[in-house]
Amino acid sequence: MFRGFVGVLFCCSAFLFNSLHAQTGEVKGFVYDNANGTRLTTAIVYLLPTDRYAQANGNAYFGFTKLEKGKYTLMATAIGYDTAYFDFDIGANAAVKNDFYLVNQQMDAIEINVKQKKQIIGPPVTDFTGKDIKSMPSVGSEPDVMQYLQTIGGVVFTGDQGGQLYIRGGSPVMNKIMLDGLPIYNPFHSIGLFSVFDVDLISKASVYTGGFGAEYGGRIGAVIDIKTRDGDITKFRGKANASTFASKLLLEGPIKKFSRGNSNSSFAISYRNSYLRQSSRIFYPFIESRKLPYNFGDLFAKFTVNSESGGYFKLYGFNFSDNVRFPGSTSYDWKNTGIGGTFLIVPQYSKTQLDGFFTYSKYAINQTESDNKPRFSEIGGLSFGLNFGYQLKRDFVRWGLDINGFQTDFGFVNPNNRGVAQRESTTELNGYALYQIKRKRFNAELGSRMQYYASLGNSSLEPRLSFSYRPIARLNFFGAAGKYSQNLLSASSDRDVVNLFYGFLSGPDNLPKTFNGKPVTHSMQTARHLAYGVEYRLTKQVEIKAEGFYKLFDQITNINRDKLFENTTINADKPERLRTDYIIENGNAYGGDIGFTYATKHTDIRVNYSLTYANRFDGNISYQPIFDRRHNGNIVASYKIGNVKKQPWEIGLRWSIGSGFPFTQTLGFYEKFNFGKGLDADYVNANGDLGVLYSNLNGGRLPYYHRLDLSVNKSIKFKNRLLAITAGVTNAYNRQNIFYFDRFRYVRENQLPLLPSVGLSYDF
Repeated sequence: MFRGFVGVLFCCSAFLFNSLHAQTGEVKGFVYDNANGTRLTTAIVYLLPTDRYAQANGNAYFGFTKLEKGKYTLMATAIGYDTAYFDFDIGANAAVKNDFYLVNQQMDAIEINVKQKKQIIGPPVTDFTGKDIKSMPSVGSEPDVMQYLQTIGGVVFTGDQGGQLYIRGGSPVMNKIMLDGLPIYNPFHSIGLFSVFDVDLISKASVYTGGFGAEYGGRIGAVIDIKTRDGDITKFRGKANASTFASKLLLEGPIKKFSRGNSNSSFAISYRNSYLRQSSRIFYPFIESRKLPYNFGDLFAKFTVNSESGGYFKLYGFNFSDNVRFPGSTSYDWKNTGIGGTFLIVPQYSKTQLDGFFTYSKYAINQTESDNKPRFSEIGGLSFGLNFGYQLKRDFVRWGLDINGFQTDFGFVNPNNRGVAQRESTTELNGYALYQIKRKRFNAELGSRMQYYASLGNSSLEPRLSFSYRPIARLNFFGAAGKYSQNLLSASSDRDVVNLFYGFLSGPDNLPKTFNGKPVTHSMQTARHLAYGVEYRLTKQVEIKAEGFYKLFDQITNINRDKLFENTTINADKPERLRTDYIIENGNAYGGDIGFTYATKHTDIRVNYSLTYANRFDGNISYQPIFDRRHNGNIVASYKIGNVKKQPWEIGLRWSIGSGFPFTQTLGFYEKFNFGKGLDADYVNANGDLGVLYSNLNGGRLPYYHRLDLSVNKSIKFKNRLLAITAGVTNAYNRQNIFYFDRFRYVRENQLPLLPSVGLSYDF
């Protein structure tokens, strides 16, 4: 099946790529900022006197095909820019290329937002930029992607220390997180307040909480796709900042300066270093030293070459690391390194666009405890891919192929002193095709993806659909559905509250033969999604949005934390449940959220509320996983004091509330004896370990969580330099939110207390 699918894709590619001349003409080009050469991906180009228009894609490219002989005019517009025009003639087999360079004009942010909503129609996705992240209160005086993600409907975060991000009923390993196409296996630092991404370099981030399109594969939960901007191609710039949590230095500039119609190149490099383990002793002596034992470092570099034809080549790399030291207890070290590249080729005569990528990423984590038992995980691999795009008269066709190869190495000892180990190489061969229907009020995307997991011998054909319909300018209906699969699974259990050790495994082929009385026919994890919603702009300043979803997890693979016996012939008489390394589960997640936005020149308020139900069945019992937060709400507000065009004072707040997570209650304790010496064990005189008698799995609920964060910042401009001062308070009213309960010491561990911070940044 997969070979046939690949064959069709290659035939289409060859046919379209070699169609150098058509019976009718075409016009194409790119849209740039006139001042600095930035690609304007939000531009819209109209073809006059027809009613056709084209939305610039992610490379700021536009095109019109099948043009009859005659005279035409292109009109290019982008929010915040002056309109530009270009007149041209189409003769027989004519191919015209014209790039637009638009001039920036002063426009209020609220006006820009309104006009974008009127013109852009899209599937269920949340897009935001680095500027959006900076507009909300910053924890530790450091704006961060992690803090913004927590305000999106359907996103649940389990804690300030060692917590993980759960999106609409899926575990973290079900989320595909990418930085310029590079897979990021652990994007969040152990402190739980910071991610590995530099906000100052983010051009756009897209969050698909479900129902994502055919170009994304290998995950069954959600997608977070983060794109970085290129370095400045007009002048050398830099930014340095320091706070009580961390410091950062960003440098960027041209290698070959920008000039209209010519090639150019640039670089950008950013390094951030946290010294919280040391600074907390000075700034936060009221917190126990073991509560903030975190240090981390993030290095990212990018090199870009733009050709005069509009194509480009980008090379980038990163080194992210985390170091945690709990005094007299556990220590964790992880490192994520990678290098990648992307390119775009726009042939002069062909109507087919070609872009591609190559990546290498490696993640390794080690956990060290006093028992010296092995706890480590490593994953690394290569990816290659090619994508083709073909512009029809109104619609657009895109298809592509990619190859992923990675290796996992894992060793872990479970609470029953039984080991789980794996070292395996995995190869995936994938292809996709999609068709985009673009009309004035209706957009749709029909697609399909083929995933082939060579190590498992399994394949998955995955249809995808999304649409949006705007009957009037203020009202938009949207929806998405699809089938998804993945091979990767987490070494952490969905039953554990604290998951600082976050490892990875390749999907095993030694799964139980049956599940819930039915034969297991494949080793993949699979799911189906349905998402639907509506958004309505009440006034120029007010918008509301409501969205519902349903996810059916047909098959999930988890580590068997109940394993008691080695899976050998001598234990063949023991229940399979107690001797296999892995178990199969299924489940579902459903619910919805509603959001409210109010924006003016001085005020920005966002409110959302989510209701989510998550369920799992492991073949024996039904339970709610630890991230089943039924009710989750956020209020984010900011207010500018003074003239908004002259660096005003800005104050912000964020208040979050969430219902308690499930947890397993304790019924009692008993003496647990390990017969390690067999019949020679002196069980009469020797002392055993403390064993726990548990109640029903996740049958209890922790108390509600709520927290208030405040911040105030002021920017001072002098001699084209900018100095910004930020002060903030995390957990302003010192709410004692429970993190977890140590049932052996009978001690409640809370999340972070009231935590003031101050930071300085200098743009030069």
